[in-house]
Amino acid sequence: MTTAQTAQTTHTAQTSPTAPPSPMRLRELAFGAACAAALRAATRLNVADALGDSPLTAEELAAAVRTEPKPLRRLLRALSCYGVFAEQPDGTFTHTDMSRQLRVDDPHSLRDIVLWCTEPWTWDAWPRLDEAVRSGRNVVQELYGKEFFPYLNEDAPESADVFNRAMTTSSVQSARDVARFLDLSAATSVADIGGGQGHVVASLLEKYPALHGTLLDLPRVVENADARLRAGGALADRMRLVPGDCREDVPVKADVYVIKNILEWDDDSTTRTLRNVIRAGGPGTRVVVIENLVDDSPSMRFSTAMDLLLLLNVGGAKHTSASMVDRLTTAGLVIDDVRPVNPYLHAFDCTVPE
Repeated sequence: MTTAQTAQTTHTAQTSPTAPPSPMRLRELAFGAACAAALRAATRLNVADALGDSPLTAEELAAAVRTEPKPLRRLLRALSCYGVFAEQPDGTFTHTDMSRQLRVDDPHSLRDIVLWCTEPWTWDAWPRLDEAVRSGRNVVQELYGKEFFPYLNEDAPESADVFNRAMTTSSVQSARDVARFLDLSAATSVADIGGGQGHVVASLLEKYPALHGTLLDLPRVVENADARLRAGGALADRMRLVPGDCREDVPVKADVYVIKNILEWDDDSTTRTLRNVIRAGGPGTRVVVIENLVDDSPSMRFSTAMDLLLLLNVGGAKHTSASMVDRLTTAGLVIDDVRPVNPYLHAFDCTVPE
């Protein structure tokens, strides 16, 4: 497409009769917090769980979730503007594809991710985004007097639980894709570094019956590892659970190390983690780094928003292809291959040089 054609397409999109005028759209964007708050409220009130396959009135839903009907109708009407729930001509409400994903029992539930993105600390941090942009540093240290993860685990345990559930949701939904993607037929052992509850390593052990695995994560996380990996679980005899902080040390020896979606902290923490893995594995070790890339995503609005949230909480960033390559090579890894795992994730297959 030529520059002139591109300009004409852009102009047409901006002046399309179906697109809201720019002042209206800007006002809507400025009220974006209202949409996030409405999502959080509906999730915490379990509205999606109360609404089944049949349409219900606001009064019926209010009785089910123990709220006042008039405010609930206002909440549902606001969300229906974004395609979350739908208001019918007779005034009843029904599910949409998006509202169903707020249900606990939906196989693709995003309930915990919605809660994580709207936790109380985020409402303290977002108004200080200009400070983070000006300084390039996180704002959590000044807000709470300590770094983000110590704050979360020591002072906000309920938020820490939401974080762990959200990461579990993300891992469960991608673990099978990762297991299908990775060829570990030549390996005897794999270590999942910062792997949360261990869904990725569990999927890999299920795929390769002779493979032995290790999960390294913070003590509070490892205690709640996937039941398959804990004592008495189906994979426990081939599994080792190691509590620890990979930024401080990686006391794990394996043929292959998998590092998924954790290299988004500040550059120093990322470099220390990678060098700890390199030191633990030694020459010839395979290191597979799996990340969402902010420059190659089907959901740029979500990815860029998470990128800004990482700036606020840990001073980190979502990576571009170039920045990920830079971090890996600076740490001392040799990148052998880069390929998409699925539309959202890319794998950087690396080796520790001899």
